[in-house]
Amino acid sequence: MSLILSIDSSTKSGSVALIQEGRVLGLQHYHIDKSHSSLLHVMIQQTVDNAGHKLSDLDAVAISEGPGSYTGLRIGTSAAKGLCYALDIPLIAVNTLESMAYQVHKYAPQVGWFRPMIDARRMEVYTMLVNAEFEVVEQTEPVIIDENSFVKELEGAKVLFFGDGAEKCKEIIHHPHALFLDHVHPSAVDVGILAGRKFEKGEFENVVSFEPFYLKEFRLATAKK
Repeated sequence: MSLILSIDSSTKSGSVALIQEGRVLGLQHYHIDKSHSSLLHVMIQQTVDNAGHKLSDLDAVAISEGPGSYTGLRIGTSAAKGLCYALDIPLIAVNTLESMAYQVHKYAPQVGWFRPMIDARRMEVYTMLVNAEFEVVEQTEPVIIDENSFVKELEGAKVLFFGDGAEKCKEIIHHPHALFLDHVHPSAVDVGILAGRKFEKGEFENVVSFEPFYLKEFRLATAKK
């Protein structure tokens, strides 16, 4: 039975989970901004210890690959790669938006479309489109939100918007088919469960060359004088 440590540090919140054959053996999470570097490694060890396991028991490490926070993704990826190198085990990457859709999908079967969203600042979001059968219909892309956003899919069926990027949509998208679900954050649990499916198929990343899915290049702001 595969024992997978999964990590999500793609947004302000962060989490670590230990998953075995779809069962959650351990979970720790936090919602403290800019705390990935100080908490993540401690939580990894605690999660494994509390479940009665050792790091050497792991069969793979799963990472939420993005999109999301540049810094958060870098920290999570570095931690995951370090474990994979040290333990000589495979690395599995799961799209952050897809893991969010999985989290919500099983509780909303009456919805036609799922729109997980991560805030990309201003009026832009990172999003993908998932159907009722949990199939990715539109891959991850950045979208600038206005009153005409997602009109085509809203005309045909109910669309559920969720994630921290969905907050800005509430003020602009007014349609009877538009539904909004608050307080949905990426979770290492969903990353780990989806990673379990990839583990069975042998869908692993190259630990040396793997890079997070930033979607956009990081730009360092210049201080104003």
